Parts: sequence; C-alpha cells; structure tokens
Amino acid sequence: MPVIGTAGHVDHGKSTLVHALTGRDPDRWREEKERGLTIDLGFAWTTLPDGTEVSFVDVPGHERFIKNMLAGVEAIDVALLVVAADEGWMPQSEEHAAVLDLLGVRRGVVALTKVDRADDELAELAALEVEERLEGLTLAGSPIIPVAAPLGLGVDRLVAALGEQVAALPPAPEGRPRLWVDRSFTVAGAGTVVTGTLLDGSLTVGDQVTVWPGAHTARIRGLHTHERPVERVGPGRRVAVNLTGVDRADIARGSMLGLVDQWEVTKRVLVAIRTARYVTDFSDRGAYHLHVGSGAQSVQVRVLDDAADPIPALVELTRPLPLRVGDRFILREVGRRAVVAGGRIVDPAPPRRSRDARRAFTSLMAVVDHPDAVAAALLDVRGLDRLDRLGRHSGGGRPPGETVVGATAVAPGERSEIQRVLLERVRRHHRDHPLRPGISVAELAGAVDLDPDLVAALAARTEGLVVDGGLVAAAGFAGTMSDEDEARWEEARAHLEAAGRTPPRLSELGLDTELVHALERRGSLVRVAPDLAYLPERLDELVSVIRAMPGPFTVSEFREAAEVSRKYAVPLLEWADRRGITVRMGDRRRVR
Repeated sequence: MPVIGTAGHVDHGKSTLVHALTGRDPDRWREEKERGLTIDLGFAWTTLPDGTEVSFVDVPGHERFIKNMLAGVEAIDVALLVVAADEGWMPQSEEHAAVLDLLGVRRGVVALTKVDRADDELAELAALEVEERLEGLTLAGSPIIPVAAPLGLGVDRLVAALGEQVAALPPAPEGRPRLWVDRSFTVAGAGTVVTGTLLDGSLTVGDQVTVWPGAHTARIRGLHTHERPVERVGPGRRVAVNLTGVDRADIARGSMLGLVDQWEVTKRVLVAIRTARYVTDFSDRGAYHLHVGSGAQSVQVRVLDDAADPIPALVELTRPLPLRVGDRFILREVGRRAVVAGGRIVDPAPPRRSRDARRAFTSLMAVVDHPDAVAAALLDVRGLDRLDRLGRHSGGGRPPGETVVGATAVAPGERSEIQRVLLERVRRHHRDHPLRPGISVAELAGAVDLDPDLVAALAARTEGLVVDGGLVAAAGFAGTMSDEDEARWEEARAHLEAAGRTPPRLSELGLDTELVHALERRGSLVRVAPDLAYLPERLDELVSVIRAMPGPFTVSEFREAAEVSRKYAVPLLEWADRRGITVRMGDRRRVR
C-alpha cells in the first residue's frame, strides 16, 4: 500500500487538498481546527480509480513545526508538493522540496492550489516558477496540476496524476520489518497501540517484537490497517499495532519496532552527507539535530573530508538507535533553525580510525542499496564478523558462502592471516612444550583472541595443522623426549622394575607432570591413581590376579592374593572398576 505525503508552505492548502482527495479531515486536534493550521501529522486514506488503496500523511507547513513535518516524510513513496498559485514558491516550499530531495523521493506530483484566487497569467507564472525551482532536485519534471479543492476544480486530474506515479513504483521490499512509531496511545480494553508505516517486511498477529530504545520485548495482539483488523500486514502500509507486554510510557514518537533479534542499536555511525542546495558553508562546528525514522535527537558531527561529494562524516548520537546501511536521515542546524543537509547511513559500526573509516566509506557507498553486497563490503572492511551482526547492519544481507565459517564470516585476506598466526602459535607451543601432543583449542583461541569454534574450524582448514578432539597440533608432530628425559625415565623405570607390585609414588621418582603424561601417551607407564603408576607388564600381572578371584571378593581377599598392602589394593581395584574389569557390590566386587 503506497504512502503519499504532502509537503509545502503553510496555508497553501495541504489539509484541504487531502480532505478533497479522501473525504477525511487529517487535522486531528481541536487547536488545529480552531486556528486553521496543521500542527502535527495527519493521516487519511482512499482508493484510487484502479482499485489501489493508498495512505496519505499530511504534514504541517509552518517553519515552527518542521520537526513534526520531518517525522512524517521518512516513509513516503510519492510526494504531493503543494504550492498556492496566488503566492507562488515560498520559504517552506523550498525547505520541504529540499527535504524530499535529500530523502531521495523521486516520484511526485505538484498541486498548484488556489487557482481560483489567481488569474490565468498569475497561475501560469506560478507553474513556471515551480518548474524552474524543481530543476536539479529529485522531483524535477513532476506533473503540475492546477487545483481549487473547495470547488472540486482539477481534483480528478490530480487523482489521475497520483495514480500514474503510484503505478510506476517498484514492488515494496520483503526484508526485515521495521516500524518507526509516529503515534502511541492507550485504548481501553486493548492496551498499548502504536501507529506508523511498516517498512521492508511483514508483521503477523502473535509475532514477538522488540521496541527501541530500551529493547522492550512485546507481542503483537492485533493489527489494523485503515480501521480494518488484519492477521498480517505487508511492507508499505500504514498500520496500527496493538501490543502486549510493554507499557505506553515506554514508547513514543521516534521509537522503532522490529522482530526480535533482527536489529542492533548503535550510537556512532559513518554517514554520507549531501547539503541542501541553499547551503554553502556546511561544517562540523554547528549544533545539529539528526532526524531519522520518525524521531530526532542532538548529534555531534565530525567531517572526514569536506571537499568530497557526498561528504563522509562520523556522527555521535545522543541515544542509541537500531540503524542499518542505507537508512536516510535529515540534519537540521539548531542555530539556523533550518534543514541544512541529509544523507544515508554508510556503516552503523564504523572503524575507530579516520583513515579506516574513509576506506569503509568508499567501499560501502558503491553498494549501499544491495543487502548482500553490503554484507560482503562490511566483511571486507571488518575482516571478520558474526553472520547475525552482518545481517542486522545490512538489513538481512549475507556475505558469499566461501567466507562463512560456522556462525562467523571471515574475509579471504583475514582468513589467511589468522591461519598463518594459528600455525605459528602451534609451532611455538610445540617448541615450548615438546612433550605435549598439542595445544588445546581453548588455549589457542585465548592466545589469538578469537572464538574457540572459529579457531577450531579454521585450524581444521589450515594446511599443516591437525585438529584431534580438543587439541591442535602440527601435522606429523609427535611429542619427543630429549636425551635428558630419556635418562630420567630409564632411572625411574629401574626403580619401578625393582619394586615389582609395590612401586614408589610418582612424586618419589623425580618425573615432572609433562614427562609422566608423555610416558602415558606412548604406553610406557599406566597411572592408576594420581600418585601411583605401574609398568604395563606389571599391571597386566595384577589384572590376571583380579580376573582369577573366585566369586565376589573383598579388598582384603584381593590384597592377600596379590600380596600387596591396602594402600595399593584399594587404588588398583578402583582403577579396575573404572576400566570395567570389576563391578562393585557394597564392600565386595566381582569380575565382570
């Protein structure tokens, strides 16, 4: 459902025109009716002759209410620029046309209103002036329709012209749904209700959603569009959303509603800025308000290259917002009380260094309207990032499949560098700990400050590395003992051989922990308790004694049969239990 938005100078007949087109008065407040002046956003709808249902957003024209005007134009598809024939192009005509241009609105119709108050020559001059003023803007060449709404003059022609613009619109995108709230209120018996224009996707009754700022989780209880209940609503529609689980006080104009886990907030963004044509001295020394979605906030702007067009800049927000690459915004300068520029979000999480931010700007500006290409460009700038984060920042894009490693994407150059570092770290570990079979994935991940799952996956794909269970080793590596280690082992082995079935404690043999582990791995030593180990052949003898025990037996009976003391018998039998050789039954055991 396309959205048509009005624009134009105060008292040029915008609301009157909307009433004539829809039969609905968009002015909602008593003060608006008393003063004959639109103060806030108004809404209406109608069905065009071809059956297309359209929404109208009527905006205030007075310069004092430009903030309210900006809250309503972000989601419009077709502009209805209103210029009175008896007054011609006025200051807010220029500012509103600049806003539409900066927001990239390319389809529109000019209603030359109040032609009944101007003679033919004056009306013709006004039309020529409008045509001239629109040159160079996105609405250049838009049809200009003379209208006298109260008399019905030209209304049919205007409807036809709007219909042509609506018919030429591309299909609404089916991406990640988001709704910038322009009204929120409470309905008795229903609870919290918010309204706005749904962008980029669909919502369904029962969906779990998140409302920012504050990341409040809620559920959609009901959906209405043009006062009709619906189960599902698609992109481009004006919609009222009845929410449960969130209080009215937590939602205001400027809040954004989206599906759970599909968006991420930011307070620092890289942007592309274009100035309004009447601005000649834009700088980052001014005090600015950023208007994005249906809200506004104070921001700090830092220009990266004032000679470029568009101008790359870093913007620090006062409040975090869920933004993605390609989002459009308007900048108002507080001192001038005027719109001075607009532009697009280029990176919602830009690099910290200005040099890297400028490089990101160049890469991303070339693909800003294509989510998958945006995800790929973001990955190239960042080196690596989580797939879900790339999706949130690109509006649902996904980088090329060959860059995906589990839940993470890694740019080819970054992957090669990580694999080089992993190989170097593993080789260093082997040099420092030659008796160990490898380094654990967790330890390796900590050394390179990366996610363990990513490290395991990349190590497995690295030529020269082998991943076995939770260990990573160089291909062909086998822990080797030095001549000194071998000498210490031969001495310890002699002690164990001489001791028979009652060996000394490990701590008495002069073997360090790593050497013991290495001996265990190569099968030279079998540890049955933390400080007790046997030569394999000696342990085989004891296992034979255990297997020869008749019926259920006690520790004492085994001790006598094996001719060992209790300090050996107990750990030997517990070891046999763990190995499944014996089964314990109270204070007795039997051979399995």
